[in-house]
Amino acid sequence: MRLRGFSATARKRRARAAALTAGFLTAGLLSAPAAGALPAPEPPLTTMSITSPPGSADVRVLIYYGSAAAGAESPLVNAGIAAIERIGLTGPADQRFTVAATGDGSVFTDGKRLGRFNAVVFLTGGGDVLDPEQEAGLETYMEAGGGFVGVHDAARAEPYSDWFTGLIGARPAAGGPADVQRATVEVGDRLHPATKDLPAQWKRPDKWLNWQTNPSGAVHTVARVRESTYRPGQNANGADHPVSWCRDYDGGRSFYTGMGGTVSAWDETDFRTHLRGALLWTTRLVRADCKATITGNYAAERLTRPNQPGRNDQIGEPHGLVTAPDGRVLYIGRGGADASRPVVTDWNDPDIGKGQGQIHVYDPATRQVTLAGELTVFGNKGGGEELVKVEEGLLGIELDPGFQENGWVYLHYTPHSEIDRATHMAERRVSRFTLDRETNKLDLGSEKVLLKWPVQIHSCCHAGGGMAWDSEDNLYIATGDNNSSGFSGGYSGNNPEPAFKGVSFADARRTAGNTNNLNGKILRIHPEPDGTYTLPEGNLFTGEETAEGGGKTRGEIYVMGVRNPARISVDKSTDTLYAGWVGPDASAPSPTWGPAKYDTFAVITRASNRGWPYCMGNKQPYRDRNLPDPAQPLGWYDCDHPKNESPNNDGLVNVPPVTGNNIWYSPQGGGPDFPRDAAGVPSYEQAEGTYLLPWLTGGGQAAMNGPVYRYDAANGSAVKWPAYWDGKWFVGDFYDDGQPRHAVLMDPRTQGDGGLPVHSESLKKIVPVGDSGIKNLMDWKFGPDGALYVLDYGRGFFTSDTKSALWRVTYTGGGPTPAAGQLARGTR
Repeated sequence: MRLRGFSATARKRRARAAALTAGFLTAGLLSAPAAGALPAPEPPLTTMSITSPPGSADVRVLIYYGSAAAGAESPLVNAGIAAIERIGLTGPADQRFTVAATGDGSVFTDGKRLGRFNAVVFLTGGGDVLDPEQEAGLETYMEAGGGFVGVHDAARAEPYSDWFTGLIGARPAAGGPADVQRATVEVGDRLHPATKDLPAQWKRPDKWLNWQTNPSGAVHTVARVRESTYRPGQNANGADHPVSWCRDYDGGRSFYTGMGGTVSAWDETDFRTHLRGALLWTTRLVRADCKATITGNYAAERLTRPNQPGRNDQIGEPHGLVTAPDGRVLYIGRGGADASRPVVTDWNDPDIGKGQGQIHVYDPATRQVTLAGELTVFGNKGGGEELVKVEEGLLGIELDPGFQENGWVYLHYTPHSEIDRATHMAERRVSRFTLDRETNKLDLGSEKVLLKWPVQIHSCCHAGGGMAWDSEDNLYIATGDNNSSGFSGGYSGNNPEPAFKGVSFADARRTAGNTNNLNGKILRIHPEPDGTYTLPEGNLFTGEETAEGGGKTRGEIYVMGVRNPARISVDKSTDTLYAGWVGPDASAPSPTWGPAKYDTFAVITRASNRGWPYCMGNKQPYRDRNLPDPAQPLGWYDCDHPKNESPNNDGLVNVPPVTGNNIWYSPQGGGPDFPRDAAGVPSYEQAEGTYLLPWLTGGGQAAMNGPVYRYDAANGSAVKWPAYWDGKWFVGDFYDDGQPRHAVLMDPRTQGDGGLPVHSESLKKIVPVGDSGIKNLMDWKFGPDGALYVLDYGRGFFTSDTKSALWRVTYTGGGPTPAAGQLARGTR
């Protein structure tokens, strides 16, 4: 081993630990300057000058294949050179380039020669392939705005150089697989020229590298390899295993791929397409965004202050938000007050459960918050067991599509004035109010009740609450199953026995599984200007069905079989509905009763039954139970032909078939699945489970569906999220531990039938987690400025506290590179 020299800058320092490990320590390194003396400055390793940016419209690419083990990689190098030459000679004429190849590192000390090349490709093996002066020349080249592409074992080159580690992005870990294996590459960036024309799930053989340190967040990852599709060996990286990435580095552009480790790889059309796109960007033939997932390019700002003592002047108990076209944010408080205020839990008291559902308005022009209004709601009884706590209140908010002209605000809530203390029944309603847009005050006297329906309030829980519009101005309303979580062991909420004054409160077949009940549904109506509504075509029922004697359906139902959908969204570019709901409480699957608690997300492209309380996940059934002994299991539900045979059912016995859902997770992991018997019933043996979505796990679990981002190029906002996120669906959880806070990419061909996501991207460093961040995510939506607005619930249930807050997450990374004026052949 030889001890390498050290450059004059911190970025070029070699790792002294390597010398120590080998037992090499020179006298010069041990000695120190005399007291009071400054060390003599080191002379620069190169005074080489390179025109900025390097290269010209006569685009040239330099391939460097120097190796510490001369000739060891010649078949691979020859294949790479031939393929890159072929790439340069084909394709559109304005994207062609010429290639030169050398194994002589002195090219990096010849500024005139090096400056002719638009990009440099490293096809090297491991070891010190450049001496210090040559590496300094490469650094000078990058500082001038050059392009770099590293392929596979180039990540092993210059092992003692911190600067080269930064250029590559990551170093291979020991113990990775040495053999060629076929695996699936998830191509998450659908816009970068290196990946936009590749399949989203790209199956190919290669030698797959593991990384000492995962580079995600420090680089822009364009593709990942799915470890569940091959044997990753020791030091595997898990669900987030980058394989190709890029970033703007030290003045230039760097792209690296861990693929290309076999001779045959260079013959693959898709792999050459991948390399072509990388070369187009690094040579300055096209612009691309290599900043979109670098976490340092995002800033999270808390917009609201803590409430003043004893007041909710900034925020109520956070429960939902919506953004107006002019940038104002309206957000609601469910009904819990400041923690110091007492709550009434005695049913003999007329004020039982009385709370204030609050509507606040944040104005970005003034950065001030206005308490717009308060509704007196049933929804402030605090925590406790199922027959004490209350989860009603002010549950949802939406703005009319014509809000800028009419100021109409829709609120989903449970008014305290309509509760019946004798029967423990209440009324849920969706009403329209008018906001004075000058004063940000809500006219409570303007209420028009669009829709109302009965709910039992003897036992909590599961009120739902989310609302959303489609492009046809249809309003979607998410309602919870209005059912206790108890009395079923945490499995299917189908116990018909518990009741109060004749109303069942533990049988979701009365509600979510009932075609004639508006609870446990996503409703779709078309509000009219006079405060009434009509029913759009295409709902699950018309309300006029004659089956089983007629009168057993409700025409407002678009989706049935959901448990507690607190958040829904509609992508207006496709009118696709996205929803998430909380599952039951069982901590593990049961071969007797069925699946554990599955929190669920679904892409809903048509009216459907999503399963609860008959089936969950990818059509995994529960066990039926009924009188006279609900403790005794009956047969398994048939997800394709479910029957509602509950004594509490007043709807159809034969309910619509269940559609599988896209994302489900339990305490054991994401997407649990089990072997099935001849009848299609899973074993539910935990030891036999496989996990189809390894990028997420469960725990406390409270699914919080998010939006689909749509990039608007015409939007001049300087803080809008970049186009990389366009079309990606944001899924999260109230809790921030190991649970989801991701943007996922779906396959439009399969998403409506329960197809799994094809790629996921963690958002936990962008939408920051932790006690000082956004720990308890309650709602999130993009505003007209393209920034993400997020509600943090706080740290105490059924109240607001100092951590309850409205946040904004903005993008600060700037636009694509290189600058338009530095393109090699004009604007692209």
